[in-house]
Amino acid sequence: MKALTWHGKRDVRVETVPDPVITDPTDVIVRITSSGLCGSDLHLYEVLGPFLEEGDILGHEPMGVVQETGRDVTAIAAGDRVVIPFNVSCGTCRTCAEGLHSQCETTQVHDYGNGAALFGYTKLYGQVPGGQAELLRVPFGNTLPIKVPEGPPDDRFVFLSDVLPTAWQSVQYAGLPEGGSLVVLGLGPIGDMAARIALHRGAGQVIGVDLVPERLERARARGVTVLNLTDHGKDLPDVIRDLTDGRGPHAVVDAVGMEAHGSPAAELAQKTTSLLPGRLAAALMERAGIDRLHALHLAIDIVRRGGTVSLSGVYGGQTDPMPLLTMFDKQIQLRMGQANVHRWVPDILPLLLDGDPLGVDDFATHRLPLAQAPEAYEMFQKKQDGAVKILFHP
Repeated sequence: MKALTWHGKRDVRVETVPDPVITDPTDVIVRITSSGLCGSDLHLYEVLGPFLEEGDILGHEPMGVVQETGRDVTAIAAGDRVVIPFNVSCGTCRTCAEGLHSQCETTQVHDYGNGAALFGYTKLYGQVPGGQAELLRVPFGNTLPIKVPEGPPDDRFVFLSDVLPTAWQSVQYAGLPEGGSLVVLGLGPIGDMAARIALHRGAGQVIGVDLVPERLERARARGVTVLNLTDHGKDLPDVIRDLTDGRGPHAVVDAVGMEAHGSPAAELAQKTTSLLPGRLAAALMERAGIDRLHALHLAIDIVRRGGTVSLSGVYGGQTDPMPLLTMFDKQIQLRMGQANVHRWVPDILPLLLDGDPLGVDDFATHRLPLAQAPEAYEMFQKKQDGAVKILFHP
């Protein structure tokens, strides 16, 4: 089969690799029809290379059609249309039963002390082959795949793999009061969708911050008040407070993560680490890694006293300096974590079957054949051609 494989920093290639095979009676093989390019994939493209090996298959936002099932699979059958969550979760352990599928006790990556395995996402999360490929082996065939109906195009359902539950959880964790105010930092796929979900769920005011004109205009068209980071610079916190009765918003969603703009020292540290030999770089990142924290520090600055900061952007540093005095003094609540996909599917799926209130049908900005994935990664990383969400079609 054809698959997108990692070969080094900013070096991904579409290659012919062996087809996956069923290795457990509850496995299924899915023929991929659509697979998303996620902002988290760019961390593999740029920063997290020390935890990858040449030939690793990337991608964690796939959907497709069941091609083959193991002998113990009864919940789905060949020909069924399914979405695959990015968490590799069993659905039956204690943490899954509690709705913490990202902490699945069956697939926790004990070698690194991490939570549930993820498709296509480094040794840190199990080194499970990903879904930017023609075929994908999916374990836990009775509980992991999400069966969806025939009819609507893939765009209606593919975002159940990651974008929709991640954005939904970020808004849920923000704990907005009815009619409350929310600032979303970063209007990439997750931030854009979080803003849409917040408005759908009754937020009185949603302010989106970014520096890419196309992303700002896209959010503005959905009813979001947008602010260009470039235009306001250091005055941005005061501008936001002026828009929120002088207090700041009830909550802030940080949808940026470890590669935020405005953190030059941390950016230099990340780039320097990436030049080290793989084992040294990995060891340094595990023990002394540092993130670009501009977005997180901005969130702590602008949220009102007693407010909540919800992190959906991925962070990976172990020695990140945090303004704990400010956080304690302002009585800030901080919630975070990988999205628990199956926890939110019952809330989201009905919205996808009853019209399109979140605008998923035209959410993707680019739909490309898998063969163009290397060029798509570069375009997305450089924020070119208005790229916000890219879907591959093997």
